Amino acid sequence: PQSDDFVRNRLTHSLEVAQVARDLSRALGSHPDIAETAALAHDLGHPPFGHNGERVLADLAVECGGFEGNAQTLRLLTRLESKTFDEQGRSVGLNLTRATLDACSKYPWGPEESRDGKFGVYADDGPVFAWLRLGVPAAQPPRRCLEAQVMDLADDVAYSVHDVEDGVVADRVDLTRLDSEAVWATLREWYPSDLAEVTDDELEDVLADLRAVGSWPHAPYDGSRASLAALKNLTSDLIGRFCGAVQHATHAAGPGPFVRYEADLVVPRRTGLEMLVLKGVAAHYVMQAEDRLAVMARQRGLLGELVALLAHRGPDALDRAFADDWHGATDDAGRLRVVVDQVASLTDASAVSRWEALRAPRVASRA
Repeated sequence: PQSDDFVRNRLTHSLEVAQVARDLSRALGSHPDIAETAALAHDLGHPPFGHNGERVLADLAVECGGFEGNAQTLRLLTRLESKTFDEQGRSVGLNLTRATLDACSKYPWGPEESRDGKFGVYADDGPVFAWLRLGVPAAQPPRRCLEAQVMDLADDVAYSVHDVEDGVVADRVDLTRLDSEAVWATLREWYPSDLAEVTDDELEDVLADLRAVGSWPHAPYDGSRASLAALKNLTSDLIGRFCGAVQHATHAAGPGPFVRYEADLVVPRRTGLEMLVLKGVAAHYVMQAEDRLAVMARQRGLLGELVALLAHRGPDALDRAFADDWHGATDDAGRLRVVVDQVASLTDASAVSRWEALRAPRVASRA
């Protein structure tokens, strides 16, 4: 559970991604409302403990078609979130437009086409996925609409910049003293496919360019208002740098219009590497810190045990909506999917409290 009021959580991150997506979409002349909505929705399917929990559920859900946060987002928007029902009385989610759902499709393919474990739709959500992709030009690999590309870039921009900012404030990252060799080693471990043709010398050159940004700090962060203001200025400058480069490159690539499938977002190679370097800094100094690794191990154990407890207890331990889904399931795989849907719906704190409640001894009632 989060204990630092400054560090971003899933909600504040999503709001920041939405702001970046809207501003970039407007600058491109695209559909800012659609890009913003996709950005607000992009992390809804993430389970407790983020990507750490996602890996646990992916392992446990093999028998029911796997688990992936983006596929879970589509499932939530089109099925699990109760707002609209069809003629048969089945929930069809938020009743969003085809264009909006398509913009939410970061990985518009199923598990059979999974790349590095990433996909955007479960097999039993295939019908709604086919509907939202009607009219999309056939291509291999499947194309993403421009608004989905904007959402994805906005996520990368916010993630790369803000994780470093949080690390600085948490006294885990000192931007004036980076062990670049160690950062590159972590980066190659975390993002091997992105660095296949990138040398350490090029990464050093990219870091030098980032350090040349006027607001890059020359003194360690000390917690003062002046130091925090300087850090915020760096954050704004980096976001503007990345989005400006993408806007310029995209406009230079063609006349537009920059909407749907009429154009693609262009991310300059150098800009992508700059964001990747920042991700490496956060990965090395924050995500791979020994205390963080210990916390993540405990989170994985808790989530695995929670799935087992819910599967064993069945509908009595599920929220009413998921208990109804359990009763409607026709096989063990369907019931496992219900348990996974229930767990994925929880926050970090509610997952811990649910786990604690299920582990507590039950007192037999007197006749």
